[in-house]
Amino acid sequence: MTQQLEKFIFQVEEGREGSDGRPSVGPVYRSVFAKDGFPEPIEGMDSCWDVFRMSVEKYPNNPMLGRREIVDGKPGKYVWQTYQEVYDIVIKLGNSLRSCGVEEQAKCGIYGANSPEWIISMEACNAHGLYCVPLYDTLGAGAVEFIITHSEVSIVFVEEKKISELFKTCPKATEYMKTVVSFGGVTREQKEAAETFGLVIYAWDEFLKLGEGKQFDLPIKKKSDICTIMYTSGTTGDPKGVMISNESIVTLIAGVIRLLKSANEALTVKDVYLSYLPLAHIFDRVIEECFIQHGAAIGFWRGDVKLLIEDLGELKPTIFCAVPRVLDRVYSGLQQKLAAGGFFKKFMFDSAFSFKYGHMKKGQSHVEASPLCDKLVFSKVKQGLGGNVRIILSGAAPLASHVESFLRVVACCHVLQGYGLTESCAGTFVSLPDRLDMLGTVGPPVPNVDIRLESVPEMEYDALASTPRGEICIRGKTLFSGYYKREDLSKEVLIDGWLHTGDVGEWQPNGSMKIIDRKKNIFKLSQGEYVAVENLENIYGEVQAVDSVWVYGNSFESFLIAVANPNQHILEKWAAENGVSGDYNALCQNAKAKEFILGELVKMGKEKKMKGFEIIKAVHLDPVPFDMERDLLTPTYKKKRPQLLKHYQCVIDEMYKTTNESLASRK
Repeated sequence: MTQQLEKFIFQVEEGREGSDGRPSVGPVYRSVFAKDGFPEPIEGMDSCWDVFRMSVEKYPNNPMLGRREIVDGKPGKYVWQTYQEVYDIVIKLGNSLRSCGVEEQAKCGIYGANSPEWIISMEACNAHGLYCVPLYDTLGAGAVEFIITHSEVSIVFVEEKKISELFKTCPKATEYMKTVVSFGGVTREQKEAAETFGLVIYAWDEFLKLGEGKQFDLPIKKKSDICTIMYTSGTTGDPKGVMISNESIVTLIAGVIRLLKSANEALTVKDVYLSYLPLAHIFDRVIEECFIQHGAAIGFWRGDVKLLIEDLGELKPTIFCAVPRVLDRVYSGLQQKLAAGGFFKKFMFDSAFSFKYGHMKKGQSHVEASPLCDKLVFSKVKQGLGGNVRIILSGAAPLASHVESFLRVVACCHVLQGYGLTESCAGTFVSLPDRLDMLGTVGPPVPNVDIRLESVPEMEYDALASTPRGEICIRGKTLFSGYYKREDLSKEVLIDGWLHTGDVGEWQPNGSMKIIDRKKNIFKLSQGEYVAVENLENIYGEVQAVDSVWVYGNSFESFLIAVANPNQHILEKWAAENGVSGDYNALCQNAKAKEFILGELVKMGKEKKMKGFEIIKAVHLDPVPFDMERDLLTPTYKKKRPQLLKHYQCVIDEMYKTTNESLASRK
């Protein structure tokens, strides 16, 4: 039997035609799981502090925060602190903060990789009504300095190995920053350096002693109080400080509880989470709040992506959150193992895959589809993720459909894709378990927001068409309270209670949303044709021979060009089959290899019925993936287009020159 078409949204308001220069808007929709109204936060849970406090009261002896013990230089088992033990340290830390003169609504920076100390510092902020201001672990000193001075951070908790980076913000940052607390120890040199900048620096244990014998009352926290200012990296300009209230987070938690219960996948005290995605981002922060609310366990990685699989094997998490780049690596690794395993192994795998996928397409759950294939063929993949994962959740950027469908079959767990912004407190849409018809979408809305599309006439997206397309707009209590000190920017995106995301979506018949474009990423070619570049990149990104592609054009040229990161395994396989010699770097310079990749991109463009001017005419192959180190990506892996242009300017000029010459010679 095939899956019946169910609709996972219902209409709450009519759409309306455009007037007075305002574009038309589609109907307002809501999740069917909110048919009887949005879920209310748990009684008495008004703030992030309440989330933690209530779990300590309910589950004092449950393991809360774990890290791997290092024995004789080798990593051992995870060692845990219980909810009560963490609470006792948080109270001590809070007393130390107050005895330093840090008062309610002061700004407290946290700088470093995820660790128990990160969460403990965050909870101390929550306890005393301080604004927690994460400092990006992935951004350079320039951005850290900007955030400290812009938000007026007075005290910073910092990972030991980040102390020298933090000092690079001096002396400018010391206008506001007066105290630094290390997550570990402090050297004599660091103490002396701090003194020269007029700073006081403490080791972790030293700082905890400051509040001994003192007891400060905890202030009353309101739902409307700001609990964190999260700076979004942004693809252009200075970072923006997104103010998130207690209400946003407790409302989101209520929605997640309703959603997971409705999908029969409720979180429990037995759930385990691997904390490795940056806590400086909203995605990981709200996931960890949800785990804390359920009295569940959070284990921390060792901070090295090469050791991630080993940490997974030791911790055995039940929920694994990832960004597409991590899942792309898992997919590529499995493909390489398959290719190296010989004909028979690949034949067995492919046969099992086709059999199980066929049954899933008929509406069977991933558990029912083929228990035998799971046991004999796919169990090794599950073991590679620790053996206990029941949900993989991908967020922060679009996950390629071929990677998503592959993992849905072989990972022996639910693979869900979500969508949200820092401004919407992360989760706004999420696909549902065992719904293969949601492949390539971000699923329906979560049950605590209203969603509507707004037409984008200049891009020919119509929210009232039979296939509604337009800018995604969100309304609800999860929305941010504005950009810190930037009311002008807040007014641009928050209009009449609706957050304008800048992302263009398309409603699917089942009520899920497909992200198809970005409103601002539009430019005009010399012949006057508009190009919606993000949409093209999503399509070209489906080509398996490339891992990533950046499409470029401008109003002085009539055609598009691209820079691509080829898939190393596929390119090397093609080279071997076609008698082209050289290592991966040499192949990226090879004219025949460029022809091959360009041919694959053009083939995809034609398959998807792209217009002539949307077809790429030339491609440059870069063996080094777009990365943050060269400032080409944001920490959430979005392309920084101005920086990409600057980095590849010479390559682009050369591509346009040679392609124009080639086109002219044909005339």
